[in-house]
Amino acid sequence: MIEGPTLVAEAHASGWPLVELYLGPDGVDPCHGAVPVVRLAKGVVEQVATTVTPQPVLALAERRTAAADRLLGDFVLAADGVADPGNLGTILRSAEASGVSAVVLATGTVDPFNPKVVRSSAGSLFRVAISEVVAIDALAHDGRQVHSTSSHAGVPYDEVDWRGPIAIVLGNEAHGVSAAMPGRSVIIPHVGPAESLNVAMAATVLCFEVARQRRHATRHP
Repeated sequence: MIEGPTLVAEAHASGWPLVELYLGPDGVDPCHGAVPVVRLAKGVVEQVATTVTPQPVLALAERRTAAADRLLGDFVLAADGVADPGNLGTILRSAEASGVSAVVLATGTVDPFNPKVVRSSAGSLFRVAISEVVAIDALAHDGRQVHSTSSHAGVPYDEVDWRGPIAIVLGNEAHGVSAAMPGRSVIIPHVGPAESLNVAMAATVLCFEVARQRRHATRHP
């Protein structure tokens, strides 16, 4: 379920398969007749939407993820048990903005089609390649260097060469990455007593460092 005219319009513009559109009494069709419309009586949207004060536009969409044999590309982000839907949505948003080629979701990660993930991704969910079938320990098979995040030990992130094919593994909010996760650990050094960064914020810092290095390499070969 996609809620709100802006997100519905984003999904439609991205070519996401929409099944039906549901409009409350004041709802306006953001797809301009391209999707079958069901008109809802007053008060119905409030009963079925997941937000406190919902907008009068909802859409039912098909689930769609990348196929198992899809080429994931040379900049992969992997979520290993990320549990909070707001975090995953923000990770998807940063992934798109920084040029991530695919996001891999391991077992234990929140459903990417959770309504809060959809909202917090701000439309990026509809444009980023997402895989729920590729195993994280197989990411290195295509020649990628695998790096796992850590809050206590590892190579500082700004001392890593991120310009080649890579995969960055992000762990669970409470427990970090799985003990047997492949690759070397990287850290984001910080000052003060804070134990660690929020996983979505850490993902953003790392993704844009990758983007910065690759942009610099392109300008200065």
